[in-house]
Amino acid sequence: MEEEKKVVEAPVEETAAPAEAAPEAAPQEQRPERRDRRNDRRGDRKGGPRERRDRRDEPKEFEERVVFINRVSKTVKGGRRMKFTALVVIGDHKGRYGFAVGKAAEVPDAIKKASEAAKKNLFKLHLVKGATISHEIVGKYGACSVLLKPAPEGTGIIAGGPVRAILELAGVQNVCSKVYGSRAPINIIRATNQGLNNLKSYKVMKELRGKAE
Repeated sequence: MEEEKKVVEAPVEETAAPAEAAPEAAPQEQRPERRDRRNDRRGDRKGGPRERRDRRDEPKEFEERVVFINRVSKTVKGGRRMKFTALVVIGDHKGRYGFAVGKAAEVPDAIKKASEAAKKNLFKLHLVKGATISHEIVGKYGACSVLLKPAPEGTGIIAGGPVRAILELAGVQNVCSKVYGSRAPINIIRATNQGLNNLKSYKVMKELRGKAE
C-alpha cells in the first residue's frame, strides 16, 4: 500500500493589509466656562434683603391710616364665620385722598385690601391760601352731617377722629368742624367726603353769582 505522500506546504504568511489611515479626531468643541448657578440665581432673583431694605426706605406716595376695625360674623349651617372689616383712609398731603373698606379673615389682609381699593378711588381737593378750604359747607350722608369751616393760619385742625384723618391726609392744616347725627365712622367719612367734593373755588362762585368779569 503506497504511502500517501504528505505534501508539506510551507505556511504562507498572510500579509497584513495596509492599515487604513485612522480618521482624524474631530476637534472638540470648546465648552463655555461653567458658572456658578447659585450666584446667577442670587443675582437674577428679585426681592433680596438689600432690595427689600431699599424699598422700605423709599418714600411712599400715599400715607395710609386705619380709622376703624370691626369684627363681623356670618351665621351658616356649620356655625359662625368670623371676619374683620377695616376702614382705611389714604392721602398724599397735597390735595389727593381716598378711602375704602376691606373685609378678610385676618386684620392685616383686611387693611391691605382696603388700602388697595382706596388707591383706585381717589378724590381731588382744591386748597386755598393758608392750607384751608375755600368756604363753609355742610356735608351730608344718611343721618350724619358734618360742618366744615375755614380757619385762619395757625388754628390747626379742630376735628374728631374720622374727620381729622381725612383732612390731615388731604393736606388741610387749618379748619374747624362739627359732627351732627350718626357717629358711625364710615358715615362720618362719607359725609366729610361729600362736603369736600361740593367745595367751589372763588372763580366758580363768581360765575354762579353772575359777577364774572
